Amino acid sequence: MSLIHHALRAGRDAPVGAAAASRRVLVAGGAGALGAAVLEQLLANRHFAQVTVLVTQPINAALRGLATLPCDALAHPGAADDTALVVFDRERHANGREAAFLRPLPAGLPALAASLHARGVRRLLVVMPHASASLPDALKRGLANLDEHAVAALGFEHLVFVRSAQPPAASVGASAPQRVADWVLAQLQLMVPQRDKPVRASKVAQFVAQLAVLLPDAPPGTRVVPPELVWEASQSRDVAGVAGDWLQGRERAAAAVQPLRM
Repeated sequence: MSLIHHALRAGRDAPVGAAAASRRVLVAGGAGALGAAVLEQLLANRHFAQVTVLVTQPINAALRGLATLPCDALAHPGAADDTALVVFDRERHANGREAAFLRPLPAGLPALAASLHARGVRRLLVVMPHASASLPDALKRGLANLDEHAVAALGFEHLVFVRSAQPPAASVGASAPQRVADWVLAQLQLMVPQRDKPVRASKVAQFVAQLAVLLPDAPPGTRVVPPELVWEASQSRDVAGVAGDWLQGRERAAAAVQPLRM
């Protein structure tokens, strides 16, 4: 369902509670397929009074509930955003609007997270797609590097790293040895378990948005969403249920997942 359909349906839906209506969310990484899908889901579910996206140049935000914030204004005091999302996405051909959005880089995560924490953000979700089958099993469920440890040490009330598998990037203009290596890796993708395979950006965004909505009711702490949980949520008709059970530490029977046709 498109954002327009969600907006048209919003007038017929029951209003959200006062607590939900007062929440604000800030998004760093609104460009790309995944970033755009995350923005769409946050605007459509109506659990946030305002969705703010970081921009590198002025942009006219015409959608109701969407605001923009220049990157250089991030360090200045302003309206407190209780939740923030940092979305890392591969670069794609962008129109003028998408080119205006901040595209964060993994190397800049500690500094960006520190700025968000200083701004008053209490809950942070970091969406970090990775090439399918390229991440050791232990790192799927734990902090992967020193940068992630540095972010965890900042003291967010809730910190969630979402690891979602994505297809390997196309090697345009690569050398012959690189093309051979990419072909070998492509064959290895055939042996990747189903639950570790890439999930469509719209499905990842739907799950991430539900996590953002449900975080205030979850016990505080740092969590890592493994790729198989993202895949499970994409196959379920109850995405909110999958997100809520995981945040509360409840076991979810595999039989409860109702497969959808992709």
